[in-house]
Amino acid sequence: MQAVKLTFSTGTLLLAAAGVFCMGAASDQEVSAVKLERLDPAIDSLISANAKLERLVTGFKWTEGPVWIRSGYLLFAEIPSNTIRKLSPGKPASIFLQPSGYTGTADYGGPEPGSNGMTLDKKGRLTIAGHARRTVWRLETLDPKGQITVLADNYKGKKLNSPNDLVYKSDGSLYFTDPPYGLRTQKDQDKEKESQVNGVYRLDGAFQQAAGAAPDASKLRLLVTDLPRPNGIAFSPDEKTLYVNNSEPKKIWMRYAVAEDGSLKDGTLIDDATSDPRVGAPDGMKVDVQGNLYSTGPGGIWIFSPAGKHLGTIEIPEKTGNLAWGGSDGKTLYITASSSVYRVKMKAKGLRP
Repeated sequence: MQAVKLTFSTGTLLLAAAGVFCMGAASDQEVSAVKLERLDPAIDSLISANAKLERLVTGFKWTEGPVWIRSGYLLFAEIPSNTIRKLSPGKPASIFLQPSGYTGTADYGGPEPGSNGMTLDKKGRLTIAGHARRTVWRLETLDPKGQITVLADNYKGKKLNSPNDLVYKSDGSLYFTDPPYGLRTQKDQDKEKESQVNGVYRLDGAFQQAAGAAPDASKLRLLVTDLPRPNGIAFSPDEKTLYVNNSEPKKIWMRYAVAEDGSLKDGTLIDDATSDPRVGAPDGMKVDVQGNLYSTGPGGIWIFSPAGKHLGTIEIPEKTGNLAWGGSDGKTLYITASSSVYRVKMKAKGLRP
């Protein structure tokens, strides 16, 4: 099916099945048939053959970290502008929080001064990978001017690099990745980089940390040290498996068995896309209620079975950064991709925070 391009003046509404959205940064929107790389018939139970790819908003530089708020709107990071944006039905995309990452007064001097991944805890509190802020922190209410609690800022006295993405376990512990992408040079040789490790961490009792309490570095555990650029992170529905991907130089997806004490063991390779020439790399990841894994990767959104078989790829016309399940029924996949935010209505139902 040929793409149908709808051109309006800025602020005109796009009527769509999952809601009504306004443009936030450009003067046109597109609705097109999903281009699906179909590698296994099992993918037909997850996405319809006539599914549509809707571009909701565009005109940004690098969108990331989407999270669906149950009261009916999407938050996402726009890292270069140091903002978190809010996208509500019937309204333009607006600034929810600025600054979201770096809080200094001088020019940052690096490409990614903002925050990155976001999730919610069991109370619905927004938890944020501070990226250029070099912390993991929590908003105690969904008021952008509300109280902030810093959950983690150092490991054994050394500053975190730039927390990238994060996920809660049901016991209240928080797992997150810490590559150097939020540093000014984004390199291991950055003069401000204090840790020699780009790690995967677990913060014990993050959910239980009192509002406003200082971070307790003694509760931070370093779990994975051998991934050069750990990035996306997600639990299987039963929390027996933790998925972590690596963006470069190897473009790989890993799975780890989760021990009773929350530590990780038996890291095994799921897939390696290093040789795939398409634009993009493993980055944000989510799962559905059946345990299928959805991740950004070369060409778009890669979908894996619980056993780790690559079922297919939803092709996206821009480099993808992250994704989140949303909508009233949890069956809409929101995708942040370079300049734009997209959505696809799925058959599958997502596992949401």
